[in-house]
Amino acid sequence: MSIRTASDAVQAALEAARWAPSVHNTQPWSFAVSGDEIGLRADTERRLRVGDPAGRELLISCGAALFNLRTAIRRAGFEPVVRVLPDPDRPSLLALVRPGGETEPDEQTRVLAGEIERRRTHRSGFTTLPVPDRLVQALVRTAEEEGAGLLALAPPAVVAVAALTEAAQIAQSEDRGRHLEVVRWARPPGSSRRDGVPAGAYPHDEPRTEPAFAQRDYAWRHEWGSPADQAGSTSPGVVMVLTTAADTREDWLKAGQALQRVLLRASAYGVSAAFHTQVLEMEHLRAFLREELCDGAYPQMIMRLGITFDDAETVRRPVSDLLR
Repeated sequence: MSIRTASDAVQAALEAARWAPSVHNTQPWSFAVSGDEIGLRADTERRLRVGDPAGRELLISCGAALFNLRTAIRRAGFEPVVRVLPDPDRPSLLALVRPGGETEPDEQTRVLAGEIERRRTHRSGFTTLPVPDRLVQALVRTAEEEGAGLLALAPPAVVAVAALTEAAQIAQSEDRGRHLEVVRWARPPGSSRRDGVPAGAYPHDEPRTEPAFAQRDYAWRHEWGSPADQAGSTSPGVVMVLTTAADTREDWLKAGQALQRVLLRASAYGVSAAFHTQVLEMEHLRAFLREELCDGAYPQMIMRLGITFDDAETVRRPVSDLLR
């Protein structure tokens, strides 16, 4: 049954927003509520100062939270009214969102909303069960509905992107500042922190896929982490690149909204995603990817989609910690 008060819709939206994916689960957002209007703000204290100096990944993360806000409000029975980057004098204010006129949520909205808390990020190989071509095509259309592109890579391009990812990971592992920034967001077993990547959510050893996709070394110098692969989980899955036509702050927010819409639809069919952002954090490699594989579009996310029976652990901060 739909929620029928705007105040309840706002509370439902805040609860949904906190489940958005974010780089290293940094959860780089905060919210301010005035009446029935939610202000989505970038929490710049959580920006990766070495790996994400321009804040591109931060805004993509916040874009995913914005999509959850929109979806939860529509699921509650109201049309979301959104203003993106409403005040140039307040660059950290990314969007204002409020419930508008009453509406009956359609089936797609109900399905996507139902996946918000169930969706999980995967960080290893997938089973050999195939992702249906029809679903891949549907996900491409899903990204287009949010004004983004989604490119499914052919096998030769998959090999190239895997090699670029490996090269970027090696270079970043040799950069002490970058490496320590990643390790900062790895959580040891038993940690009470509600952000970062829990020990059960990343592999201790490199996943065995062909071609191999380098994973972040969250377990650096520790015995933390889960086994790299469950039995039979050695497929890289379907490798896709999310793109935008331009590369502005508005485009980064658009990319985040498209990403989350794709992830939720995939999750509804039992398909999970693994992310690889190392290449995109090195501008010369990102430029190469743009020109050689993305036909001039700006790559915003590299991800592998596949089927896994591993229910990864996740943590989120409570809404009370997010309100400003």
